[in-house]
Amino acid sequence: MTWALTRALTAAQADDLRKAVQGAERRSGLRFCVFLGEPVGARRHFAERLHAALGAESADAVLVFVDPAGRALEIVTGPNARRRLSDGACRLTALSMATAFSAGDLAGGLLYGIAALGEQAATRR
Repeated sequence: MTWALTRALTAAQADDLRKAVQGAERRSGLRFCVFLGEPVGARRHFAERLHAALGAESADAVLVFVDPAGRALEIVTGPNARRRLSDGACRLTALSMATAFSAGDLAGGLLYGIAALGEQAATRR
């Protein structure tokens, strides 16, 4: 499920991202959410609040929060998702995503990140 997409993505890119999220969910059994936009308050706290808003589904969820204007990225995992996605794996994925973002490829970075997280979680299923 993709929560919020700003005008930072074209319609085709947003559609590709939705498909990537669906594929990652199918492979891993986890729920993936993407939020693009500015945080309200502190970045990490905002991302954690978004994740908590998933309610009962948050235990199996991975939230990817990107603030393109603020050049910020946060990955938040629920307790069940965390068993399959280590902090180190999330950091490496975030680093690769940030590299793509810094080269001006927001869509490519997101597609890579969602696919990589989904694949890593699927192998530890």
